[in-house]
Amino acid sequence: MSQSRFRLYDTAALDRVLDTMARQAAALLDTRPVTLLGVLRRGAPLADMLAERLRTRRPELAVDRTDLRVKRYGDDLTLLHAATSLSATPEQQAAAFSGRQVIVVDDVLYQGYSAFRVFEFLRAHGADCVHLAVLVDRHCSVLPVRAAIVGLTLQIAPDDVIECSVPPFESVFAVDLLRLR
Repeated sequence: MSQSRFRLYDTAALDRVLDTMARQAAALLDTRPVTLLGVLRRGAPLADMLAERLRTRRPELAVDRTDLRVKRYGDDLTLLHAATSLSATPEQQAAAFSGRQVIVVDDVLYQGYSAFRVFEFLRAHGADCVHLAVLVDRHCSVLPVRAAIVGLTLQIAPDDVIECSVPPFESVFAVDLLRLR
């Protein structure tokens, strides 16, 4: 099987995309404390970048950060778990999210399974205000999941893969299209 890679967005372009995402987030939030929850792996550094920008735009907000390990697909979209796996630390299992605004941050919204699993976890822990922020929305979710904060909307062929490279996991911040044929 041959493979072609096309760079769609480089670091400079993605910095502007994150600025736009921060504006979207700032407009959604009221004065309650905020938790940015990064979906590990790549959602965590994206949540850090978004938190930094949000603190600059809305310095009056109390902004906290945490991460959750959630896995369904591999980086190449190979199914790893039939039921989405979520691993919470003991501290996260004991956490209460009531009275807080939660923004779940992930790199790509594909079919919605990972986001839905995180929403279930948050609801069980008292969250009543949850927004999803994604760097890339592929607009092909299977579950009724929509992102409120979207950096890019990329509708691509079903067999193509959107690959987000996010430091520190990769050396460069970029979005590529990977065509497997």
